[in-house]
Amino acid sequence: MKIKGTFLDEISHDIPHQNWGRKEWNNDFKNMKNAGIDTVILIRSGYQKWQTFNSKVIGQEMGAYVPPVDLVQMFLELSEEHGLDFYFGTYDTGRYWVSGDYQKEVDINKRLIDEVWSRYGHLKAFKGWYLSQECSRKTGKIIDLYASLGKHCKEVSGGLPTLISPYIDGVKNISQYDANTSRANGVTLTQHERDWSEIFDGIREGVDIVAFQDGHVGYDELVDFLSLNKEMADRYGLTCWTNSETFDRDMPIKFLPIKWEKLRLKLEAAAKAGIEDAITFEFSHFMSPQSAYLQAGHLYNRYLEYINETKLF
Repeated sequence: MKIKGTFLDEISHDIPHQNWGRKEWNNDFKNMKNAGIDTVILIRSGYQKWQTFNSKVIGQEMGAYVPPVDLVQMFLELSEEHGLDFYFGTYDTGRYWVSGDYQKEVDINKRLIDEVWSRYGHLKAFKGWYLSQECSRKTGKIIDLYASLGKHCKEVSGGLPTLISPYIDGVKNISQYDANTSRANGVTLTQHERDWSEIFDGIREGVDIVAFQDGHVGYDELVDFLSLNKEMADRYGLTCWTNSETFDRDMPIKFLPIKWEKLRLKLEAAAKAGIEDAITFEFSHFMSPQSAYLQAGHLYNRYLEYINETKLF
């Protein structure tokens, strides 16, 4: 089981920024390629007033700050240079959909998708879309949001694939601002299947790939939830990956690179569940030899030993 893709976390609100320029990012793309990664996914193109490129839409709608660098252009160029596929992550207002105004979130993003495709769609590395609004249950109009945005992405780009990465409402679904690392009860397999069967049924014409985050349930529950995710995805015609998180949710310090033994356990659980491919959140902070976290480079070394031993690529 290998990690084939990683998110690029340039717009985050809970992980320290590394302040990289093109030189550092170029080195990281080399490191990704060396580890067998062939896909990079922009986690989001913007959040609230922060953005990865100077978008007219986000500027008009949200009064967003003008970024000093066009990161989307840079990531696309580096992706082409190193032979990686790039998935563009949509915009998270951090306002409308979380307060129940799903339609406003959709309307802003449809205009952004049009702007992005007209600006970057000609670049060869542009291979797909990521819908950045994450959820764990059937809440509000999340089905309409995924279906509408996914269909729009596919219509403007000639059918390029769309990806979502939801999470499981498990015992480790704890706010990053909470000192606890777990709670007494999480969602049951029955309720998880009920919610996601309905969601998958409603979004299958707009979403192609689902990669559930794997860090919110206990390790002894993981194979059961991953197997269920794969079975539901197969049932509704979606491709199922796993998002094998490379940060540790078991520690009160949020967030640090995960222990290699835990990551290996999670990858092997996904393989046991019949899932073929893994992506991760996220290589550059938690697995890169040039990360601000020293232990991330050690995780990289252990992972390279693992894939070389098992001849995965």
